[in-house]
Amino acid sequence: MTPLETLAEWASGVTCADVPAEQHKLVRARLLDTLGLIAVAADHPAGRSVMAWAAGNAGTGATLLPNGAHATPAVAALVHGSLAHARDFDDTFPDTVVHPGSTVIAAALAAAQASDASFDDLSTAIVVGYEVAARLGAVAGRGFHARGFHATSVVGPIASAATAGRLRGLECAQMADALGLATSMSGGLLAFLADGGWSKWLHTGWAAHGGVIAAELASHGFHGPHHALDHRYGLYGAFLATPDVDLGAITAGLGQTWLGAGARPKRYPCAHVIEPYIDAALSWRAEGRVSGDTVQSVRCFLAPWALPIVAEPRAIKLAPKSDLDAIASLPFMVAAALCDGRVDLATLRDETRDRSDIQALAARVACEGDATLGSGFDGRIVAVTARGDRIDRNVALSAASEQRIVEKFLANTGHLERGVCTQLEAALLDGKLATRALVQLAKAAMTSGKGA
Repeated sequence: MTPLETLAEWASGVTCADVPAEQHKLVRARLLDTLGLIAVAADHPAGRSVMAWAAGNAGTGATLLPNGAHATPAVAALVHGSLAHARDFDDTFPDTVVHPGSTVIAAALAAAQASDASFDDLSTAIVVGYEVAARLGAVAGRGFHARGFHATSVVGPIASAATAGRLRGLECAQMADALGLATSMSGGLLAFLADGGWSKWLHTGWAAHGGVIAAELASHGFHGPHHALDHRYGLYGAFLATPDVDLGAITAGLGQTWLGAGARPKRYPCAHVIEPYIDAALSWRAEGRVSGDTVQSVRCFLAPWALPIVAEPRAIKLAPKSDLDAIASLPFMVAAALCDGRVDLATLRDETRDRSDIQALAARVACEGDATLGSGFDGRIVAVTARGDRIDRNVALSAASEQRIVEKFLANTGHLERGVCTQLEAALLDGKLATRALVQLAKAAMTSGKGA
């Protein structure tokens, strides 16, 4: 069997009972997080744009949650996947910088609704998608980014195809066809780093869309390449310029070691690698050790691979012209944390980005590469106060508790009716519900209007 066929055999055959209870529990929190992100992005200009596009592509089989309109599953997956990533607030695998939730969950919601799947089947499919994303990404590490590709949009279609295919009940050979087809839907350039273009946010929606389409085609007998992972012109040969990778890692311990559990929810709307530095800045400010008024300089040491993403070109990072520029600016985010004592979606607004105090402090935040760093988004930050005091801290990515995810969801749905949103939260985290009921609750919450 090829590596793709082995992966397909597992993805099509795994049952709800095969998945440990803690993995199903993770799914509930991930669904809550993603639904909140869809809700908060619906009124963002990018969200309104993709919703307007969907209005001209109406269909049946799925529901657009922000307005309750009907759409085909593929269109719904594109819309929800794009919205879930449009605030750059979605979960990430630290070792690959792949965002699984905005792709996998968008595809899962669409395919589950189309097939009227049970919640257990929905949950199992999401676990499958996360696992496929984790394993395909781990083989490449950060190699896709090094070649100028957005890793999420490379592995995302395949993970989404596994998710949608599982919900459509694809048999092993059909699942292999779907995964093979999805590899030809991989792509996505990092060109948005130059000017803040919205293609980054489309990548996740397009990946979810592609996965759903691949599964649908495979269910109708359309064949895909089963050597799409191991061929010299397969996924790794094409995107990494070398097929010489450890393909055995894709299936090693499959069904026993759950790599998908490694996805980390974000606590701030920024590139995930920036989070540890924000933590340090907020901690120092809360302790009264330094603030925007008392800091003289800050030096952030980070892995060299991250410098082009969050520190260069420096002029854009110091005075971000768009919310995407701010999201990917380590100097700006550290400066905002020190000036305001918080980093949230308000940090991305025009009036915050244009503030002279934050921009002046950002200019005093230097970023340096350190080849010894990079595991789990670890780093080091050094601040010098106006009095000459030096503060030095090693930093690493912190976990987000379930309570933090709930608080994030409630903040992201603060413009909606509180009662309906808390009902959705309780049903997801504490109760038993059918997929149909989940969709109805999510739709009711997102169309409820501004709460008191």
